[in-house]
Amino acid sequence: MTVTNFLPIILALCSHLLCDEFMTQSTKFSTTRSDISGHAVTQLAEQFGTPCYFYDAQTIRDRIEQLRQFDVIRFAQKANSNLAVLDLVRRNGVVVDAVSSGEVFRARKAGFDYTGTPSPIVYTADIFDREALDLVVENKLHVNVGSPDMIQQFGERVPGGEITLRINPGFGHGHSAKTNTGGDSSKHGIWHEELDECLRLAAKHQVTVTGLHMHIGSGTDFEHLSQVCEAMRTTALQVGSTIKVISAGGGLPTPYRDSDVGLDVDRYYQLWDKTRKELESEFGHPISLEIEPGRFLVAESGFLLTEIRAVKKMGKNLFYLVDAGFNNLARPILYGAYHPMSIAFAGDGSEVSQPVIVGGPLCESGDIFTQEEGGFVCSRDLPVASVGDYLVIECAGAYGYVMSSNYNSKPFAAEVLLDGDSAHLIRRRQTPEDLVLGESIPAS
Repeated sequence: MTVTNFLPIILALCSHLLCDEFMTQSTKFSTTRSDISGHAVTQLAEQFGTPCYFYDAQTIRDRIEQLRQFDVIRFAQKANSNLAVLDLVRRNGVVVDAVSSGEVFRARKAGFDYTGTPSPIVYTADIFDREALDLVVENKLHVNVGSPDMIQQFGERVPGGEITLRINPGFGHGHSAKTNTGGDSSKHGIWHEELDECLRLAAKHQVTVTGLHMHIGSGTDFEHLSQVCEAMRTTALQVGSTIKVISAGGGLPTPYRDSDVGLDVDRYYQLWDKTRKELESEFGHPISLEIEPGRFLVAESGFLLTEIRAVKKMGKNLFYLVDAGFNNLARPILYGAYHPMSIAFAGDGSEVSQPVIVGGPLCESGDIFTQEEGGFVCSRDLPVASVGDYLVIECAGAYGYVMSSNYNSKPFAAEVLLDGDSAHLIRRRQTPEDLVLGESIPAS
């Protein structure tokens, strides 16, 4: 039995110590607000309309600074791929991960080069579709491969090339079962027991494994993240001295509730740095240490501003119905995800609270923002509000707009970047005409 097999047992015995040592204090959220990043809510609503996403640029910069100890910060742009956000992280020394040819295109439009040191864009996926493989080959993109078939397909087209292996270490974790990216129920990565076969496949095509990547899930805690370090060390030793880069992946926790705690980044870095130094000692050359945050960089920057359009009693329950639905923010219906909420009064208001259910306008019973995983509707204590007041869904900068849809023929919301005193429209609101672009009725 390997050290990796024993780690869950060891960590379970001392998890209370680890959590105390490596977690920071919880965040406190208020249920009322008058502004977003210094901009009056009422003025933002009047200028940009609702629903609308707002992102605070300084929050993103602050999160980047928290990770500066790592050699490379690689943004998982799937969390928020607006060009303005990509440009912001690029100007602050961050490189990007791309999981599709479309994300490669976005990265290029935001100013990232195809190649460089460190790789400005790394293509990370479990498959190559034909377009993506052509793009990788033509532009010499570095690839983080997630399946043996990718090694075969890459090797046939780029013999003598270099790749990173994404390894599934056999365990995982996440804030939802749907965000667990490790273990045998996950489709992601190369199963750790197939490593030897993958190395033989790479050697067949003279492909060199220069990097290792592990990501076991989103919203993980320290005890699970720490397991990755030992798995990474043992895997790197198995691959050998061709390894130049190790990636800690993402999954850094983000506080959404008053009870949530964030990770002590300094101590987390020290854990990974220890692993990196052990490998440097073993291999006799420097190892670059990457981290791949998505949610961590952008979640807390984001606010979804909505207007309350109906307040109605349904039996024992009171509903606030707003003009945004799961077409704008899908996380609650997909994962039972919790988002802090606050009320911004259009006029005078009261801080007296009452239990309410918050729902959207869609013709779906599941269009409820206050629900738990499994679709169980729950209430939230929020101030007494009226039609015309505003409800702000907070910590919505990650996996918000990027997961939007046109369900019920609802247009996509606008997006705005708040930077100091400036408010920049970075994506206009979709129009009805936009909804039918590309559609046609066959001629009779």
